[in-house]
Amino acid sequence: MSNLTDLRDFSRQQLVDWVASLGLPAFRAKQLLAWLHRPGIADFSQMTNLSKELRLQLQELAQLSEPEVAAREVSADGTRKYGLTLADGAVIESVLIPDDERLTLCVSSQVGCAMDCSFCCTATMGFKRNLTPSEITGQLRVVQADLGAENRIHNLVFMGMGEPLANLENLLTSLDILCDDLAYGYSPKRITISTCGLAPKLIELGRRAPAGLNLAISLHGASDAIREQLMPINKSYNIADLLAACQAYPLQKRQRITFEYILLADVNDGVAQARELARLLRGIPCKINLLPCNEAPEIPYKRPGRQQVLAFQNILKKAGYTVLIRSSRGADISAACGQLASQHQ
Repeated sequence: MSNLTDLRDFSRQQLVDWVASLGLPAFRAKQLLAWLHRPGIADFSQMTNLSKELRLQLQELAQLSEPEVAAREVSADGTRKYGLTLADGAVIESVLIPDDERLTLCVSSQVGCAMDCSFCCTATMGFKRNLTPSEITGQLRVVQADLGAENRIHNLVFMGMGEPLANLENLLTSLDILCDDLAYGYSPKRITISTCGLAPKLIELGRRAPAGLNLAISLHGASDAIREQLMPINKSYNIADLLAACQAYPLQKRQRITFEYILLADVNDGVAQARELARLLRGIPCKINLLPCNEAPEIPYKRPGRQQVLAFQNILKKAGYTVLIRSSRGADISAACGQLASQHQ
């Protein structure tokens, strides 16, 4: 990989510090930031309000990296799954999900994942490395360019490959860039971070991330015994630790935490688990997404029947929760997280 500095890795303040190290005034950082994330910008020579001398200096010191599309699959329901090749040859995934008039991009935060959740295809890849801020935001740049400017991506969800909080520093830098008006200008309310439960990192995210950011918790089990079977992270931070961190997370008025719960036939979809889940979440402003298992050859679980899913939902609804059943998207393509990337590694 190149030894040149990738300027797309820098937040506004980091750019200010970098240009200062070159003896340049702070306003150059604002000029650079306004160019770095603009569609179609691939070279410093395109930055026409910079002097020729400065552009030549930048070419000697810095670079503008960009993922390349290795694979693209389009589902009958409009879902698009992208396999993106990085500078070192690693492949990650991004998924574009249409919902009425809005588009949501599911982005990855790592190459592979170390959390080893037993229902996740990405776990079969193992963990390779963290993504840089440029590689994280690059997923948005590449997919938006593929769509065209007339089809703006409205929402971003960090629910792709990897555990975002295991890459916290690069995640926080990415959030600064995504929410900066000179870069992408996203409201934090349009961004969701999903975590499998790194409780101390969750508390740090609440302290350092932009206010209003949405939080999704991958819970998937209402008892420690079942959750440990599905998610090894529960051995380090059990359900009590995780829910304590959720209680401490700063929410804005009327904001709620989303709890994600994958339903696996004859594993965690019983009446007792539903009642225990209702008890556990009492007092936490939240909604619950039920995710009937998206079956794949790489995982050993089956999807429960429709009546079992509705019965689970009904118990939670009677307990006073908002409960949505999330339908699988892209069922006719490599829809499970990690499937497309593993094919192209």
